[in-house]
Formats: sequence, C-alpha cells, structure tokens
Amino acid sequence: MKEQYVKWYSPNLSKDIEMLVFGHGGYPVIIFPSTMGRYHESKDFKLIESARWYVENGLVQIFCPDSIDKLSWYNRNIHPSQKVRNHIWYDKMVLDEIVEKIRWNTPTGKVAVSGASFGAYHAANFAFRHPETVGHLLAMSGSFDIKSFMDGYYDDQVYFNNPVDFLPGLNNPALYEMNIVLGTSEWDICLEKNLHLSKILNQKGIKHTLDVKGWKKHDWPLWREMFPQYLAAVCNN
Repeated sequence: MKEQYVKWYSPNLSKDIEMLVFGHGGYPVIIFPSTMGRYHESKDFKLIESARWYVENGLVQIFCPDSIDKLSWYNRNIHPSQKVRNHIWYDKMVLDEIVEKIRWNTPTGKVAVSGASFGAYHAANFAFRHPETVGHLLAMSGSFDIKSFMDGYYDDQVYFNNPVDFLPGLNNPALYEMNIVLGTSEWDICLEKNLHLSKILNQKGIKHTLDVKGWKKHDWPLWREMFPQYLAAVCNN
C-alpha cells in the first residue's frame, strides 16, 4: 500500500500542516482526526489497515490531514469567538489547500469526508457547509453540537459551524445528492447525538443511512468495523 508524507506551509493557518496520503488513485477520501488527534492517528489505530483492500486496488485514495483542535475548540486560553474563528481558517485550509486540489480526481468533482468521534463532527460540518464538493459523508460515532465549547458565547459564526443549528435552514440541492452515513452503536456515548441528527435529516427529507451497531463501545474496534463497510458505497459511486 503506497504511503506518502506531505508537509506544507498553509497560508490560511500561517503554520505548517502535515498529512499522510494512502493509495495511488481512486475516489478521494479525507479522514479527520478524533479529538486533538494528529495526522498519523488513523494509521496508528489501524483504521487505514481496515481499508487496505480498497486502497491497494485503487478504489480509494485516503488523505489524513492534521487537526488544529488544540488551537480552536479545545483552547481554553482564548475567547470563544477566537476559537470558532480559528476553526473557520482550518475549514478554509481544508477547502482551498486540499479539497480543491483532489476533488477533480473523479468525474463528479467531489470528495468523501469521514472521521470518528470529534472527527465525525469535522466531517459533517465540512460536508454540510460545502455540499457541492462532498459526495459522501461517513460519520462514525459523532457529536454534532459544539455549543459546549463556547462557554455560553454564541454568534453567527458559531451558528454556521454547528450542524444541528444551521442544517435545518439549508436548502442546497447538493445535500439531497450526498450519500450520508451516520454510524453509531447501542453502547455508543454519542448514540443520542446521531439519532438527533438523523431526525433533522428526516425532517428535511434528506436520504441517509442510520447504522446502529450492536453492543459495542465508542472506540476504534467499532470504527475499524464501520469504515470498510461504508467505503463500499463510495467505490460504487
């Protein structure tokens, strides 16, 4: 399985960003790290290994960028308004410096986004903010409400980065073309969060899959089971 390490200076973030890329071709899949995770997390916890067959057969190419959670949502030393502003720069980095360079690897001009736990928040938030660039959202054990990070602060920028708030008002036709999978389990600490997001999608008539696994915990064994299963739909796109 081809593996490439990439490092570049991000003009949006004014800092270096690191990323691992797996595979030689196929549908581009971006995996966001979990809470404060690094670009090598999905490799370390063998999520990439679970998708080896898809990668080696050129069906998908996986991109694992770094996160800046420690500088945004989890930064206790800055005002909440700065937390969300820092995240918006990260969102812009992903869009301008990654997605725009890889989306035309497929005829649709779209990518797949995925992530587990807080990575699923990142994936869902990006997908719903930029549905014209995302063909597949594969969210695993996600929580989709970031108000708990805001210490009571709320403004338009918080609203537009909080999927459970801004999604009900969206009317972008691309949302109805997206393959959306919400993966969770009976023992998942984020089960109710996924049921709530599924309810919002149902109310909007947005087709999606709510996959509730059996009695499995919110952890990497569950996500290693989910990820290759969800990739099947990406490869059939």
